[in-house]
Amino acid sequence: MTQSILQSARRIVVKVGSSLVTNEGNGLDRHALGDWARQIFRLGQMGKEIVLVSSGAVAEGMQRLGWKTRPAALYELQAAAAVGQMDLARAYADCFSEYELQTAQILLTHDDLSSRKRYLNARSTILTLLNLHIVPVINENDTVVSDEIRFGDNDNLAALVANLIEAEVLVILTDQEGLFTGDPRKNADAVLIPEVSVSDPDIISVAGGAGSGIGRGGMQSKVMAARRAARSGAHTVIASGRAKDVLVRLAGGEAIGTTLLADMPVKVARKLWLADHLQVRGSVVLDDGASKALLTEGKSLLPIGVVEVKGEFERGEAISCFDTRGHEIARGLINYSARESRKIMRLPTSRIEAALGYVDEYELIHRDNLVIL
Repeated sequence: MTQSILQSARRIVVKVGSSLVTNEGNGLDRHALGDWARQIFRLGQMGKEIVLVSSGAVAEGMQRLGWKTRPAALYELQAAAAVGQMDLARAYADCFSEYELQTAQILLTHDDLSSRKRYLNARSTILTLLNLHIVPVINENDTVVSDEIRFGDNDNLAALVANLIEAEVLVILTDQEGLFTGDPRKNADAVLIPEVSVSDPDIISVAGGAGSGIGRGGMQSKVMAARRAARSGAHTVIASGRAKDVLVRLAGGEAIGTTLLADMPVKVARKLWLADHLQVRGSVVLDDGASKALLTEGKSLLPIGVVEVKGEFERGEAISCFDTRGHEIARGLINYSARESRKIMRLPTSRIEAALGYVDEYELIHRDNLVIL
């Protein structure tokens, strides 16, 4: 591939690490944040939707608290994150306002994205912000996590966000030029890998280990994040955040850093994930009209086509769809709980609000979240 995959992508998740937003750990680098804002503004002018995943809260908190080294105690890390997150959010808001862009702070944990109900709530919020041309700035909620703050990093969080919003590309910006055949800091013969399949078994071994002393992630973490992003079909670019105008150049088609290609198109990857990797929590029985709409017309499942709801499930969980003869014909992520589904089954979409008092979605299962078996 001679061109950057960002050139044709519309929805992109950009992750910047602590070393790129801080002055070597001594608080936030306002100039660097301003430059990210400028580049993201330029990408918006190109018609691209950008979600920014940014580290830096702990490093800023340490500077505010006068700590020279990263503490080992969990509660001290949480305290630093709480202090630093205030400044991180304010700094981004100030920088983006220079370009008349609004930002929104979203703090997530890995638990938020493993809960299907919270997963869908987070998805709805982020997509609404993008529709409003507001830049979501996401960070891990370090003040409430435990293992994540000690062993985790924002690489995997960025990959989960890419899955969440079905981004086409994940860009992980780091202080290295990309993925090399060895550690370039130790091996003078190591060369940059411009492009590789994310499933290549050799990339984990060449990725090495630890990252900078400021952040927690290394190149191995970035490769693992690329593999996670690929589950929903997103490609990943690992590139140096120190390269001038790196995002603008990538969006313009210039190939920079390492591209880790997902092995299958977005739709195929997502359908396989829906079919094979989710635990089914309940089921619905469909009338013949609804079964036909799903099987031959590629339609979403509407409440009016459901004749029975079985089991107990929550919004966002995976359920099976059966025809009246007892054959499982599809699986998908449902937009309403079992209790809500029973109230609206057999009803047209125009009566959902009257039955529930609100409308989350007009479809019981949207076709994008449905796989035919």
